[in-house]
Amino acid sequence: MKETESFDTLKKEAYNFCVLFVTDRLTRIQEHIKELETALTSETKSSAGDKHETGRAMIQLEREKLGQQLAELEKTQQLLSKVPKDRKAPTIGLGSLVITDTFIYYIAISAGEFKSKPKSVYCISAATPIGKLAFGKAVGDVFSFNGKELTIVEVR
Repeated sequence: MKETESFDTLKKEAYNFCVLFVTDRLTRIQEHIKELETALTSETKSSAGDKHETGRAMIQLEREKLGQQLAELEKTQQLLSKVPKDRKAPTIGLGSLVITDTFIYYIAISAGEFKSKPKSVYCISAATPIGKLAFGKAVGDVFSFNGKELTIVEVR
């Protein structure tokens, strides 16, 4: 397989990794919300006075936090749905696979490191510090991050 084809495959795999990241997280949050609602229902049946009210308040607070996480995740899911899967532009933008002399980045959402033999891809958001530095750059451009200079070798 040619290097170009392997980078195209790597880009597709990185996108799928991001989709799976969001889907898994969404499932976990929804399951946790269901557990809390079950706990809230059983807490309602209790009649231990102040202890009962404190337990209900704690469950409500946890449910609100999960609701906020769910809202953030839904925003991330919307952003991911807007990522162009077949982006082929000379400059770095949303949907770009950025190959530097040191690391490979996929500009989409912050989903962490995707390990694909023999390469690793860091799935990052355009809003991250490194995403902001790389955005709009092209092959041959150099940027510094954490005191280290990165040269852009290829943009897919």
